[in-house]
Amino acid sequence: MTRTGLVVANLFRRRTRTILTLLSVIMAFLLFGLLQSINSIFSAGEDFVGATRLVTQARVSFTQPLPLSMLPKLEAIPGVARVAYSQWFGGVWQDHTPVFAFAVDPLRQRDVYPEFTMPAAQWQAFAATRTGMIAGRALADKYGWKIGQKVPLASNIYPQKNGSKAWVFDLVGIYDGTTEDTRKQAISAYINHDYFDEANAFGKGRVNFFILRLADASRAAAIARTIDAMFENSPDETKTQTEKQFNLSFVKQIGDIGLIVRWILFAVFFTLLLVVGNTMAQSVRERIPELAVLKTLGFSDGAVLGFVLAEALTLCLCGGLIGLALATFAGAAVERGSGGQFALRPDLAVWLLGLAAILLMSLAVGLLPALRARRLKIVDALAGR
Repeated sequence: MTRTGLVVANLFRRRTRTILTLLSVIMAFLLFGLLQSINSIFSAGEDFVGATRLVTQARVSFTQPLPLSMLPKLEAIPGVARVAYSQWFGGVWQDHTPVFAFAVDPLRQRDVYPEFTMPAAQWQAFAATRTGMIAGRALADKYGWKIGQKVPLASNIYPQKNGSKAWVFDLVGIYDGTTEDTRKQAISAYINHDYFDEANAFGKGRVNFFILRLADASRAAAIARTIDAMFENSPDETKTQTEKQFNLSFVKQIGDIGLIVRWILFAVFFTLLLVVGNTMAQSVRERIPELAVLKTLGFSDGAVLGFVLAEALTLCLCGGLIGLALATFAGAAVERGSGGQFALRPDLAVWLLGLAAILLMSLAVGLLPALRARRLKIVDALAGR
């Protein structure tokens, strides 16, 4: 029997125990791959390369409104083709079901988001109807909304002047995406900002953010710096970022994603160290007479130590590689399902970090049992002491 065959045979002498331990390692590295990809997304810097749209919000938070009077200044910046604006409505449908609803200017919204299409008559109806609302095809299909229907939406933020948070809108259009990815993103509802601004009880003439469509994507970084410098040291300082980074900032509102991910991974790997470490210690303890026989046959202390470390490495390596591969496939599925908004597929950096974790874990769980095997005395082992 070869040395490799001996290592594999020792691993599977207790097949059930080894398989269960292997499954634990696989699940740990599956979580590692996905969570580390999430951490990479939220810790990444702003990528302005190829950005066709920028979002300008208040520097402190997008929940702090900006004055609508900023619009002409933004439109006058060279390289800005069109500017739209949006106000978060905080819609609630029926029994506390949240709806992504925004108050917008209909025609500006159409110009800035050409990837979403709707018949011209419906765009005109949206612009002409004060209480008009349009909804994404995916959203309308989900709730069974039809054009011409009155849709009651509550707002968890904005009451009307009479104090009621119950709003009623006329569904005048249903928009859809031009590609498979954009069709998946047709999940929002839009109401007429002029009506909203007039009817709500507070916050007149203000919006949460401006969306800038650029004439030249290569100038995105320079335009972002120009905007923020223009309003620096003013009562309404701004933060301009790519649309992708702005979308991610919504999720970041729940807390420090990176810290949450790190603590989850710490708990997972701490538990895994205990499980795999116990497996290795038990395996060596059961084979003390066999290890003594190996030494009797001429294997050195270092060779015996190497056998035990090789078992730990094989167990962790097989489980880790399978887990990372599953994380790659699962991340690709999430990326397709989200229309490319959340790229959870582990990249090369995550794989390299995973390989480093495999090596460290192998050493951590295998070193103590290996040292015990190395120090083993032949006489004591064969005598059962």
